[in-house]
Amino acid sequence: MDEILLNIEEPADEGIRIDKYLSIALPENSRSHYQKAIDNGLVLVNGKQVKTKYQTKLGDEILITIEPVKEIDIVAEDIPIDILYEDEDVIVVNKPKNMVVHPAPGHYTGTLVNALMYHCKDSLSGINGEIRPGIVHRIDMNTTGSLLICKNDKAHNDIAAQIKEHSVNRIYKGIVIGNFKEESGTINAPIGRNPKDRKKMAVVPGGREAITHFTVLEQFKGYSYCQFKLETGRTHQIRVHMAHIGHPLLGDDVYGKAVGKLQGQTLHAQTLGFIQPSTKEYVEVNAPLPEYFEELLEKYRRMTK
Repeated sequence: MDEILLNIEEPADEGIRIDKYLSIALPENSRSHYQKAIDNGLVLVNGKQVKTKYQTKLGDEILITIEPVKEIDIVAEDIPIDILYEDEDVIVVNKPKNMVVHPAPGHYTGTLVNALMYHCKDSLSGINGEIRPGIVHRIDMNTTGSLLICKNDKAHNDIAAQIKEHSVNRIYKGIVIGNFKEESGTINAPIGRNPKDRKKMAVVPGGREAITHFTVLEQFKGYSYCQFKLETGRTHQIRVHMAHIGHPLLGDDVYGKAVGKLQGQTLHAQTLGFIQPSTKEYVEVNAPLPEYFEELLEKYRRMTK
């Protein structure tokens, strides 16, 4: 392990949260990386462990231990993936329904990461560790569509910064229960852990800021086809927000109710736009609606005639 020693000598460096200061002083790693290092006791201030909320003081001596990137040992699997865009920095895939993004208890094989390990070989960023190589954002197992994966740490840090600044263009399509009087709207409601069920998210006081813009594209008998544009990217954000206003996503068995043969919510990550980390050019990728989704729309259109 390598050690780096930093000293707070300038007034401008005083009064900054330690995780933020480290991400500025050592920009090769993300702020979340340093938060984990602090939590793991790898950052000492004046010889003592601190918490992430610690604020720097003049004269502080900061010693950070840099862990070597762990060798990724996930089993590569020859699983077909639908590639929408690829260059030397990133790859965008069209994730199918019922596919888990990265290995987790109960899903150690057959995940998108297993497939990516086969396709990309050693070209995946290691910032999120051996379980989530390349993964800079996620979509739920039963959500389909565009997912961006980073091939190196530089690209990962760049894309993560874009996501944090809300500059990544993310547009979803979904079918919800019920009809609307308005043609569009914005839901600005904080999201956090559901106090009654920690496995679920909910709109809660003191939660993290969450903003979803929606547009009603078509209305059927009892259902609506909507477009969602994310301003923030909280866990289950669209699902939680739509359930919160009384229009849960069709088939959502967590925030709504299961429907027939549907495997979870009818939600599709269609458009993904970002600044390419090396060329700095805007790239926009669109994933076509899956067949089951198109069939549902046609069914409801026939029912509405």
